[in-house]
Amino acid sequence: MRARTEERPDVGEAAVPAAENTVPTPTPTPARGVVPGSVVPAWREGLEVSALSPDYQRITAVLIASRKALTCKELAAEFGVEPVAAKVEGLRWKANRLVRRGWLVKNPSGRFALTAGVRGGGS
Repeated sequence: MRARTEERPDVGEAAVPAAENTVPTPTPTPARGVVPGSVVPAWREGLEVSALSPDYQRITAVLIASRKALTCKELAAEFGVEPVAAKVEGLRWKANRLVRRGWLVKNPSGRFALTAGVRGGGS
């Protein structure tokens, strides 16, 4: 077998001279918005549900509409999701994350409710 060689120009030959007195163009930055899977912000007075990603907004919207504390199995039923362990545990994980960030409270019975002062405004 014969070794295959390719001709490549020297880096110096391919370089384009930089123009003098050039002004750097600003690089556009992506808009900051709610992104699925983004970090859950800590709740504080005045922060609305719309600050949460869509999955977390859905959980809070169901709790706002129900006006009572719900179990994860009840949340799953409200979402129209089969109450199988994998789905319920996924909801429980997200609800517990909302508890840790101050959006929800968890009763000793395992039911989740909105923290007093949390307002709607989500999708």
